[in-house]
Amino acid sequence: MQPYRHIGASLATAAVLFATAAQAQDATPPAGVSLELNAADLVGEACRITFVATNTSAAPIDRAVYETVLFNADGGVMMLTLFDFGALPVDVPRVRQFQIADTACGRIGSLLINGAGTCTVDGEASDLCTTGLAASSRLDIGLQG
Repeated sequence: MQPYRHIGASLATAAVLFATAAQAQDATPPAGVSLELNAADLVGEACRITFVATNTSAAPIDRAVYETVLFNADGGVMMLTLFDFGALPVDVPRVRQFQIADTACGRIGSLLINGAGTCTVDGEASDLCTTGLAASSRLDIGLQG
């Protein structure tokens, strides 16, 4: 009877894996803006950071400007700055680059999207840029939203 116990355990494990996969397929990303920190390159004496921004909402964003805080590797605040992502159409990824003068990329430990300084939809102020904001990073430099 020992072989049947292993088969039962295998079937139970397969059922759990199948249920987890089904839940992952059903999960839809929240409507809002997805910001991915994609690259950081030293250009002269400036760090050029590259984002991929995707508006996952139902409405095009006319203009999105994010207040961003840069932290050093020890967690100390280096600076606050505004990054203007411009217009973000629905479900169309946009690449945006920003240069941080007199800063080596290796000095940056993480970035925090502190909020939206400007967010306009149909010519009016909106909270769409911060509601459902999803932040991620492909780098050792973290990104929080």
